Amino acid sequence: MGDQSNQSAIHKQWFLANEKLWDKRTNIHIGSDFYDVNGFRTGENSLRFIELEELGEVRGKSILHLQCHFGLDSLSLSRMGAKVTAVDFSETAIQQARALNKELGLTAEFLCQNIYELPGKLDRRFDIVFTSYGVLCWLPDLRRWAEIVKHFLEEGGTFYMVEFHPVVWMFGDQLQQIEYSYFNTGAIHEEAEGSYVDGAENFSQEAYYWGHSMADVVTALIEVGLSIRFLHEFPFSPYNCFGNMEKIGEQRWVGKHLQQKIPYLFSIQAIDL
Repeated sequence: MGDQSNQSAIHKQWFLANEKLWDKRTNIHIGSDFYDVNGFRTGENSLRFIELEELGEVRGKSILHLQCHFGLDSLSLSRMGAKVTAVDFSETAIQQARALNKELGLTAEFLCQNIYELPGKLDRRFDIVFTSYGVLCWLPDLRRWAEIVKHFLEEGGTFYMVEFHPVVWMFGDQLQQIEYSYFNTGAIHEEAEGSYVDGAENFSQEAYYWGHSMADVVTALIEVGLSIRFLHEFPFSPYNCFGNMEKIGEQRWVGKHLQQKIPYLFSIQAIDL
């Protein structure tokens, strides 16, 4: 009992540090060219071509968006006719998402919640559970994450994710050399310097994150009873979000010296049968 209590207190410390990180990042991200909120206001869709193609038609479907940041992708799905509920643990991010939702007259619902605590706060099931880009590294327990995904799916519902590949995370933010193990060796505790947008050069905040292999992700989903329909890997990033990248096509970026020799992304579709 004491060990569990100590572990819970440690996890709370980790999450509090990361919440502060994302509160601060949101204040920078909201005005950045990277997110281009003004373009979004005039009708641009924030979703990339990969998830648009692989998600397919969402009109009329209920979607739970986990780890939504300040909600541009959630609001894009709402514009496309989906009934969206979106979740993030950053109060600042959720406040910004709600403000945009109201300003644009959209119908998404935004909840400020750590997703590990979500089953006790939200009593609904969804046609689709969706998550994307830079989310898994903030989660220490993928088995619990997979249980939560399954918990919120309607029978026959679809889980879809697109995420940076664990191989690309090995190289760190500058894509220069291998800095981290491919395998999860516990929490990585660092002072996060800057962000992936311009204007964050002087930013610094304590952070905790975790590496997860492809086996960790796929096995977690299978063990909770989801049926994997596809696993795709991509030799490019749709975002210029690491250092030392160059553009090789529309929504296609690669590391200058890595080129297309490594996978930058993967996507998974799984069904709750």
